[in-house]
Amino acid sequence: MGDPGADRDLSSDLSSDLAAARQEYAAGGLAEDDLAADPVTMFGRWYDDARAAGLHEPNAMVVATVGAEGQPTARTVLLKGVGPDGFRFFTNQASRKGRELAAQPRCSLLFPWHPLERQVRVDGVAEPLPRADVEAYFAQRPRGSRLGAWASHQSREVAGRDALAASYDEVESRFAGTDDVPPPEEWGGYLVRPQVVEFWQGRPSRMHDRLVYRRTPGADGWTTARLAP
Repeated sequence: MGDPGADRDLSSDLSSDLAAARQEYAAGGLAEDDLAADPVTMFGRWYDDARAAGLHEPNAMVVATVGAEGQPTARTVLLKGVGPDGFRFFTNQASRKGRELAAQPRCSLLFPWHPLERQVRVDGVAEPLPRADVEAYFAQRPRGSRLGAWASHQSREVAGRDALAASYDEVESRFAGTDDVPPPEEWGGYLVRPQVVEFWQGRPSRMHDRLVYRRTPGADGWTTARLAP
């Protein structure tokens, strides 16, 4: 038997390490004059900076949804489109996030660009994308990813890794000899229409810059404000 106090010691050491973990942010600043007229244009500027800096998957974002009992959940997905109307991503709509968005379309997106000491938070409302958009995007995916979408019913319990492999083999056999692999019925996408977009830039002494856009009620314009860090 192991030392029963080992876990407690490890937990104590980890807590001490976490409490002491800190970094002074000094990569830059964000002033009101730096802001674009709208948050999507501003997001494009920062995304270009993240890509130019060589960040791994700069389009990775955390999508937070809320369940019927008020329990929030979050997971990382990939942004696959952005425009004046909002942010697009694709997923299995029968997954947990899909079911939660169907019941409560309000959600949040977070882009954590840590190496640049930046993050962008988007609060908005998700709506399903038209089927034609889903099919057009799905056709661009690698064949293996398309087969995987058929083989895996996202968020459902499975018996084990062997069961997943068997499901993939069955799908691979079903579509053998053809590159025509359409999206499963449960597979789709979302447009998140932003209502609030916050740009966060780390600064020394935790005096970070937080500039936020808020959509003007009943209009297409935006107001901006600075938030205390």
